[in-house]
Amino acid sequence: MCKMVGWTNRRCQGSALVLLYLFLTALAARPKGPGHTHLNSIRIDGDISLGGLFPVHARGHEGKPCGELKKEKGIHRLEAMLFALDRINNDHELLPNITLGARILDTCSRDTHALEQSLTFVQALIEKDGTDVKCQGGGSPIITKPERVVGVIGASSSSVSIMVANILRLFKVNRIIIILFIYFLWIWIELDHDGFTCLLPRSVCISQSVKIPREPKPGEFDKIIHRLGENPNARVVIIFANEDDIRRLLQAAKKANQTGHFLWVGSDSWGSKISPVLHQEEMAEGAVTILPKRQNIRGFDRYFTSRTLENNRRNIWFAEFWENNFNCKLSRHALKKGSGVKKCTNQERIGKDSSYEQEGKVMFVIDAVYAMAHALHNMHKDLCLGKVGLCSKMDPVDGTLLLKYIRNVKIAGIAGSPVQFNENGDAPGRYDIYQYQIKNKTAEYKTIGHWTDQLYLNMRAMQWPGGGKQVPTSICSQPCKPGWRKKIVKGISCCWHCERCDGYQYQHDLYSCKMCRFDLRPNKNHTGCQPIPIVKLEWSSPWAVIPVLIAILGIIATLFVVVTFIRYNDTPIVKASGRELSYVLLTGIFLCYATTFLMISTPDIGICSLRRIFLGLGMSISYAALLTKTNRIYRIFEQGKMTVSAPRFISPASQLVITFSLISVQLLGVCIWFAVDPSQALIDYEDQRTADPEMACGVLKCDISDLSLICLLGYSMLLMVTCTVYAIKTRGVPETFNEAKPIGFTMYTTCIIWLAFIPIFFGTSQSTEKLYIQTTTLTISVSLSASVSLGMLYMPKVYVVLFHPEQNVAKRSTRSLKAVVTAATMSNKFNPKASLRPNGEAKSELCENLETQGEQV
Repeated sequence: MCKMVGWTNRRCQGSALVLLYLFLTALAARPKGPGHTHLNSIRIDGDISLGGLFPVHARGHEGKPCGELKKEKGIHRLEAMLFALDRINNDHELLPNITLGARILDTCSRDTHALEQSLTFVQALIEKDGTDVKCQGGGSPIITKPERVVGVIGASSSSVSIMVANILRLFKVNRIIIILFIYFLWIWIELDHDGFTCLLPRSVCISQSVKIPREPKPGEFDKIIHRLGENPNARVVIIFANEDDIRRLLQAAKKANQTGHFLWVGSDSWGSKISPVLHQEEMAEGAVTILPKRQNIRGFDRYFTSRTLENNRRNIWFAEFWENNFNCKLSRHALKKGSGVKKCTNQERIGKDSSYEQEGKVMFVIDAVYAMAHALHNMHKDLCLGKVGLCSKMDPVDGTLLLKYIRNVKIAGIAGSPVQFNENGDAPGRYDIYQYQIKNKTAEYKTIGHWTDQLYLNMRAMQWPGGGKQVPTSICSQPCKPGWRKKIVKGISCCWHCERCDGYQYQHDLYSCKMCRFDLRPNKNHTGCQPIPIVKLEWSSPWAVIPVLIAILGIIATLFVVVTFIRYNDTPIVKASGRELSYVLLTGIFLCYATTFLMISTPDIGICSLRRIFLGLGMSISYAALLTKTNRIYRIFEQGKMTVSAPRFISPASQLVITFSLISVQLLGVCIWFAVDPSQALIDYEDQRTADPEMACGVLKCDISDLSLICLLGYSMLLMVTCTVYAIKTRGVPETFNEAKPIGFTMYTTCIIWLAFIPIFFGTSQSTEKLYIQTTTLTISVSLSASVSLGMLYMPKVYVVLFHPEQNVAKRSTRSLKAVVTAATMSNKFNPKASLRPNGEAKSELCENLETQGEQV
């Protein structure tokens, strides 16, 4: 058994209990004359009158207000009120010397007719006093004043009760409502009545609220089924309707081929009746219905079965009941030939000559009358202080005070069940819960639980359409998947659209998404955030292997050249190369190759600082040395054309000073950069923040932006361009006398390399492979620049030194510098074949002469 705590809706002041209406007025009735009947009502005289509203007749058709007689719902309940009044009036302990009267009306199961009838209860409030009216003969008229009703028992139909309550409220008639409702397992339901929305808890949403017309036209129920089927997810239909409308609604659902789709929840008007489900059992399968817990009142059975036409003349509808119950006619004139209807003999007996079963709400009608009687009794005891009959304090009855006494009533009902009310006027409800089940082609109502202050359900005993045991769902929207938020449909809290938390959003709660922190990305299902992976250029990456291989080969070649030059340091070719500047240039080339290892190493403060220093320093050293060389040659030949004296600052020491002065500019700029912005390693999360979070990563790198890189290499580029300009200017100098042309070829090739570097480096700034492409491009460009210088300037010399030592011979000469330069120039002009010699005598002589001039300086 499962247990669910019941709910209370204060707005409607109702919980899920019995159907009982008590209306209190602020007026008291006065003793009346002899009792008599009205055309559509029963009037029983008494000191205090109670009203009664019962569906004696069904709803009429074709413009008629009333239809056929309702034997059980109407006559049984009406007689239950009369039975209770008789018991109370014969009880000398309860309301002694005070007689309870009644005014009982027929609602005809129609709210508008009940509204019209209920005006009878307030006539005493609106009719004027006729004491000043005189007849023509001067006598006073005979005026029968309407009785003043202090409370109303009824009505059974909820729609009728609501309509009547509205009119009585205008006259300050107090009211206590206890309305049956089941709070079950579904949150998205449909109603076939639009007057019960306020009864539902906030967790239950209504897909459709449809009111069944009072006079349904042909096809009306088909339209209702169509409307109920507009949302296929809303399967539960709560029905507040009479059994005829229930039957017609099931027929329409069967016609629409909706067998097994709708899950019906019926009120006590459905209960365990056979008529609504007859011949449409499969359509009603799984329906959950309720009935008040009831017990047969044996005293009422004896009372009712003893009623005859002779002893029950106060019930104006009893003769009609008699004809209907015994299928006879009291008047011979009403008989029709061949109809098979006999004339009533007045000897028929209820329960003997006809079937009889006590109607289910008889017990509650009796308890309602007794509750009112005990409240009046207690009120009389407190106000009248033992006075016999009504006292002035209860003439009229104070309705507000009477309401307090009603709420304080605690008695045992006619069947022994407690009768009491809470502060909202609700009585404890006791209901049996049924489910219409089909087993082995046999349909029956099976008890699956009950309600006594709380809901008890035997889930194992329940069976749904098709024989299933699992409770079907009835929801507007399916639950959103993880990583999807609910976007509530305006005005309907149970309906939503599911929206994915896309991009870098994660599901914060059921209704909202939030962005992950800058260093986080959503997990696979977007239910939370996780750290963005950190990437760097690994040594094992193909993007690193090729630059490292080039750098290693370059370093080996550079060291080989250095060792060779040191080994043959005093030979003519080494001397002619300018030993001091050659070693400086080879140092720059070595640093260019070594920069590759700094660029691939894991960034930290030390590595980033070394990158700042050596990335531009190696190139600055190389191009500063080359620029000094080309400038020296240019000045020598320009000076030699005009004078025999050597140019200034051409000695090795001077050349070193000029070279280091140019290099110091690079170092000064780096120092200023360190002072303004200290070096640091950082993780750049924006650089690789792709549209797809799965591909996002943080890049561990040094704080060297593209602009900083341009500035860092800009000075080296300036030296390179200037060196290229001097190489162009010295292109006419004979090749046999200088290195201008090899230097020129070196600079041309270097310019092509860096012109290719610029679009590749900056054109991939938006690529997901930016880290790898730019690093590889930069390191290879620097290494290729070093390799061009090393290959074109030094490899030929190493080749001659190692493999043609016979050409590495000095030729002494005592000619002046101008003569040597002039001879070299003229030799190149008239003897082009001299240029074919790899190391001509004139070149050696010029170089040695320059070296001697330098030493003398």
